[in-house]
Amino acid sequence: MGKLLTFGVVVAALLGFLGERFLNYRSKMLYDREVENIELPNCRLLKGIDYGSEDVVILPNGLAFISSGLKFPLLPSFAPDRPGEIFLLDLNENDPKPVVLRISRGFDLTSFNPHGMSVHIDETDNVVYLFVVNHPNHGSTVEIFKFDEENNSLLHLKTITHDLLPSINDIVALGPDSFYATVDFYFRATTMKVIEKLLYLPWSSVVYYSPTEVKEVASGFYFTNGINISPARKYIYFVDIADRAVHVMEKHDNNSLTPVKVLTVETLADNLDVDPFTGDLWAGCHPNGWKVFVYDPENLPGSEVIRIQNILSDEPVVTRVYANNGSVLQGSSVAAVYEGKLIVGTVFHKALLCDLNEPVQDTE
Repeated sequence: MGKLLTFGVVVAALLGFLGERFLNYRSKMLYDREVENIELPNCRLLKGIDYGSEDVVILPNGLAFISSGLKFPLLPSFAPDRPGEIFLLDLNENDPKPVVLRISRGFDLTSFNPHGMSVHIDETDNVVYLFVVNHPNHGSTVEIFKFDEENNSLLHLKTITHDLLPSINDIVALGPDSFYATVDFYFRATTMKVIEKLLYLPWSSVVYYSPTEVKEVASGFYFTNGINISPARKYIYFVDIADRAVHVMEKHDNNSLTPVKVLTVETLADNLDVDPFTGDLWAGCHPNGWKVFVYDPENLPGSEVIRIQNILSDEPVVTRVYANNGSVLQGSSVAAVYEGKLIVGTVFHKALLCDLNEPVQDTE
């Protein structure tokens, strides 16, 4: 009888603990937040992108890479059997249309599952290297491609894996084969990933990679996500989405990072884009992350875009630029700007293009 009582007490305590962790995580995901729409003029959905546009990287000449087709643990996918793709969009055109980039033979397209991206442009010959986080067969790799603009194609150069990179979310390139990456999960197995987040374990990190050195440069985070670099390449910015925080780190010559400041935001920021001229940060955000994980077509996840100005100052300015309740755009993950044009991408839905410079069109 005593053993049964002890067993009952242990089970009750365990269930109580798990229940508390569940409610805590749901709260962190802003489960009860409803978004009020903030519309922008001159916006349209990009035709041909229907299964996600998780990350967007824009080159200085206005060509934009868009990753599409992400399949990720616990997240919905409208085309689970369709391989991922990389789109190219020319923002210099009056009516830009996304084009799928061909990928060189020998690369396994059937398991292509693109996530975060970054580019490195060689200063000597202007060759563009595209870095793509890939999750083939639930794994985690970094694929490096050479961009052939004339033929709208990507030449696959190498695949990078490492024990310190068990689950990569996003990446910022530093050279032709070096980068910082956010590691969102400590575990590789999906079940353990769920437990890790449910228990709210601070086991996410940032890792530096080069062919000669791989090291963890920042740790103790709950869910590292988007990462980027300042225009002068002195500071690294990255998001801890579960803590609703944007971290600023100073980059040193040995590629180590030291904390500078943490900015708390009132939404779940995902990927970060940095305006190369102003230094402003743009983020695609989830106003209610719980709706993303527990997808209900009758209660759609919304989208939100914020702009962060003067992040290094004592009084940074955070502005809500766009918000939608899911009627137009679901699950926004990135916002990137180029000469007054704004692309808002999503984890599993469509992509929105807005012209911020054009006057409002008369719809009457």
